[in-house]
Amino acid sequence: MAYITGIVLFALAILISVSLHEAGHMLTAKAFGIKVTRFFVGFGPTLWSFRKGETEYGVKGIPLGGFVKITGMTPLEEEEEALDEKDEKRVFWRKPLWQRTIVLAAGSVTHFIIGFIALWILVSFAGVVANPAYADQVAESQEHAQVSVAECVESTDTAAAAGECPEGQIEGPAFAAGIANGDEITSVGGTAVTDWDSLVATVSALAPGEPVAVTVDSGGTEKTVEVTPYAAEAETEDGKTETVARLGVFVYTDPAVAPTVAVGAVDGIGETVSVTGDMFKETFIALGQLPSKIPPLWDAIFGGERSDDSPVSVVGASRLGGEMVQYDQWAMFFMLLVVLNYFIGIFNLLPLLPMDGGHIAIAWYEKARSWVAAKRGKPDPGRVDYLKLMPLTYAVIVLLGGFMLLTITADIVNPITIFN
Repeated sequence: MAYITGIVLFALAILISVSLHEAGHMLTAKAFGIKVTRFFVGFGPTLWSFRKGETEYGVKGIPLGGFVKITGMTPLEEEEEALDEKDEKRVFWRKPLWQRTIVLAAGSVTHFIIGFIALWILVSFAGVVANPAYADQVAESQEHAQVSVAECVESTDTAAAAGECPEGQIEGPAFAAGIANGDEITSVGGTAVTDWDSLVATVSALAPGEPVAVTVDSGGTEKTVEVTPYAAEAETEDGKTETVARLGVFVYTDPAVAPTVAVGAVDGIGETVSVTGDMFKETFIALGQLPSKIPPLWDAIFGGERSDDSPVSVVGASRLGGEMVQYDQWAMFFMLLVVLNYFIGIFNLLPLLPMDGGHIAIAWYEKARSWVAAKRGKPDPGRVDYLKLMPLTYAVIVLLGGFMLLTITADIVNPITIFN
């Protein structure tokens, strides 16, 4: 149930972010006196709406984003509306370039603000900055086979599904046997286990589906329980995959030995700026590497190994959010939202239509072209003909749509998981 709740919460957070993106456009446009006729959350049929002043606000039936209608954003949009004489000076393109730039960039800036505030809260009060003072203690805590327990796990054998696990997952064997978070596994099938690596090696040698005696130290009390390992996919040293036995546990980090530290509200500002700079740098690197990620993503759909750094869709991000809530990793949940907001903000500023960055590039190109014409004593060439740009715009839409379909498919048939 926690997994499903996490998915819903993450999807809702994305919807709110995108809606605020559109609200950024609307509020800045209204601030400059530009006419805004519609603001809706969602697409498709209208479920509910109301009008305040000249703007209609509402909610539509498909919750996959939102939109704002600003009069005169392009020549095509201006032609669609019959304007009163008093409104002709309120169309978007008649406003100064600096105002148009602010309105167009406001959506991305909104994402940056959301990400920055969320990151500042995490850094200042939750603790996501590495704390070197505890590094040795953290390493020591992981030298033992101390585990956290997964309630549900993805298995190649879904016939063993039980409990309230999502489709395609089964109840974690260790969880079903009563092993708890923080327990230390000391032996499996009579073989002594001293650390995490020896635990993985011992369990991998077992036969999935055959019960085995597992001895655990639970707060100083030793007990032996019967666990039935499940079948899972694991990567070998030569890059191939094989079916191995797993108990449904992962490395445990004692909350009392925190690898991170909350730096406080004041110091958090500087840390947030630093982390934001690193995230922006990594985002630009990721964008540059995006074409090279497509072939492995295609292979992953047809059974290939899905790398942890491969692109994910909203579906995949929501599934990861679900896992984080399932395992009570709220800091990771909100950090993923920070990363997503920063990425959307940067991606939306790329100088390509139909993104806002494309409209900004055209506005500045028009200004530069008019300036050059004036210097040469020639008439102002006027506005760019958007009809001539439609083939390029459609090409970008097709490419983005294809990439989105590819990532969604991969996230369904071969999703990335954090906890195994």
